[in-house]
Amino acid sequence: MLVCLTTQSLKDALLDVRKSHSIGFVPTMGALHEGHLSLIKEAQQANDIAVVSIFVNPTQFDNKEDLKKYPRTLERDTKLLEQVNCDFVFAPSANDIYENNIHSTKFTFGGLEHAMEGKFREGHFDGVGTIVKRLFEIVEPTNAYFGEKDFQQLQIIKKLVTTYNIPIKIVGCKIHREKDGLAMSSRNARLSTKHREVAPFIYKTLREAKLKFEKQSALKVDQWVHEQFRQHPYLELEYFEIANAQTLKTISRKRKGNKYRGFIAAFAGKIRLIDNIALN
Repeated sequence: MLVCLTTQSLKDALLDVRKSHSIGFVPTMGALHEGHLSLIKEAQQANDIAVVSIFVNPTQFDNKEDLKKYPRTLERDTKLLEQVNCDFVFAPSANDIYENNIHSTKFTFGGLEHAMEGKFREGHFDGVGTIVKRLFEIVEPTNAYFGEKDFQQLQIIKKLVTTYNIPIKIVGCKIHREKDGLAMSSRNARLSTKHREVAPFIYKTLREAKLKFEKQSALKVDQWVHEQFRQHPYLELEYFEIANAQTLKTISRKRKGNKYRGFIAAFAGKIRLIDNIALN
């Protein structure tokens, strides 16, 4: 396994590799867990070479305190990647990857950026678009792998690739969960004992919402979810929305032939958790 700490060193290392090998790319912000490893496994199975980036991107954080506290565990992460036979690790500094000009580009993603996360995290998807586009330019992968836990991000990256005619296939991978249903996230490690105990309530509520959606209106399901969180002593709902899986637009009523997902963001203390589920 080769660890590259600069953009130029990775480009040099991949120069001859990409001529005759397919490259599977998994971008991460580190603090790796089984969810990340499942993406890497997908990349390894479908490609000759697997590249994993570890970079906590400053431009996608609307909360500076969250950026400051985001776990940085590069030594542990590289050991873990070595154990799963990753080929290349890219762990640049912010100044290197942004070429000493750390700011995000303004993007338009056909309205996808204004829904859910976009409403509550100003500039978040400009930061995501900026760093993902930059990473794609550096790595030039054949395929890139993203988890469906960040479903809105996944749709936006697909839009990015289409808009800029980037010759990369984007592969969405199913949400990896703990045994109790909590969606795996690097932020889970920051939960207090009590909040970790109650956090699976988020997925439990999503599953029950899916069952209710089969027979009840979107409005009734939405009201029910909000009521469940109003009654919860430890979790605070930021949003729950039922949206069209393609456009991400919130719906008021169901229409035949459309696919819908339920999206949720909630605070467990100061830790913000997100999840989603296919409703039909």
